[in-house]
Amino acid sequence: MQLRNSSSRYGWISVFLHWSVALAVFGLFALGLWMIDLDYYSTWRKDAPELHKSIGLVLFAVMLLRVLWRFVSPPPPTLESYSRMTRLGAKFGHSFLYLGLFAVMIAGYLISTADGVGIPVFGLFEVPALVSGLPDQADTAGLIHFYLAWALVIFSGLHALAALKHHFIDRDATLKRMLGRKA
Repeated sequence: MQLRNSSSRYGWISVFLHWSVALAVFGLFALGLWMIDLDYYSTWRKDAPELHKSIGLVLFAVMLLRVLWRFVSPPPPTLESYSRMTRLGAKFGHSFLYLGLFAVMIAGYLISTADGVGIPVFGLFEVPALVSGLPDQADTAGLIHFYLAWALVIFSGLHALAALKHHFIDRDATLKRMLGRKA
């Protein structure tokens, strides 16, 4: 498989970034749902949120890298067989996924830094609290984080179903290209 994207398929860097982000998003979602139900006496009460925050901040860095990579190695053009509506839907969908991911991560950052304390990342370094003390910062950011996370996971599921529809019903190369195979 090639390193960079070509006109017919995604390169291995794009493929790796895509599937890594997908795995992280679903993993963070599951971890987030699990940790909000932990009680005071759970041994994971402190560790689960720290793990969630650390993975979230690494995901933020990976998403920045992913956006940069799109400029360095643009994605293949949409397939000629796509209708105008499919092209618009794909453009909207990908934009929502990118913007939504950044928004949910920024909301998570605002929850964690509301009291003015930075966020340790796997105990290696700390991301400082640049914004804190806003009125109801943790509560407002928490609601945004929660509902946007649900919206992203549901939309990601629809995104996956659309890829499967392209593969099994339309029989086009959409999914093959994201797996790094030639169209």
